[in-house]
Amino acid sequence: MKIFRNVLWALIFVFAGMLGWLVFEWSRSDAGGANAAYGVPFELTDHRGQPITQAALRDRPSALFFGFTHCPEVCPTTLYELDGWLQQADPQGRIGAYFVTVDPERDTPEMMDAYVSAVSDRITGISGTPEEIARMVKGFHVYARKVPLDTDDPDGDYTMDHTASVFLLDRDGRFKSTIAWGEDAAVAVKKLENLLKD
Repeated sequence: MKIFRNVLWALIFVFAGMLGWLVFEWSRSDAGGANAAYGVPFELTDHRGQPITQAALRDRPSALFFGFTHCPEVCPTTLYELDGWLQQADPQGRIGAYFVTVDPERDTPEMMDAYVSAVSDRITGISGTPEEIARMVKGFHVYARKVPLDTDDPDGDYTMDHTASVFLLDRDGRFKSTIAWGEDAAVAVKKLENLLKD
């Protein structure tokens, strides 16, 4: 009887977790209606020092990645892979690709320019004030948190924990899917090809 009760509780927890995940996914993708654009309006600066707004995510599909230039592995790898996937899936350049910093204190437009330009001519870097970036990060449901490298010196050097997925939006700015960190290259290319069909 005790085993049955434990199994029953385990099933209840699994069901509750699945239900919570489904509600979160539904609210994330359908908030404001099925035809609503994903995220929030923004006024930021691209890596060339030019203004950029949510209008950049309209009239053509988009791929967005949130990261930072001091990232040791995930960000440079993702940007390099994204550039390669775009060359395969979209050699004509119909998909807009964007790298949004989650570390605006260090990632000035000049820093973003040097970083992005070294990896790709297809990807646009986006920076802004800490307040503007925080609003965009929250509005796009991205996780980002500053982590001190020395717990005894919280004001010293730091890294950033952040969401490591590439967000794929259709030509109306609506959320379609993600490319996960470590995604199989063939699957990632297929997702980008599918994005062009919408």
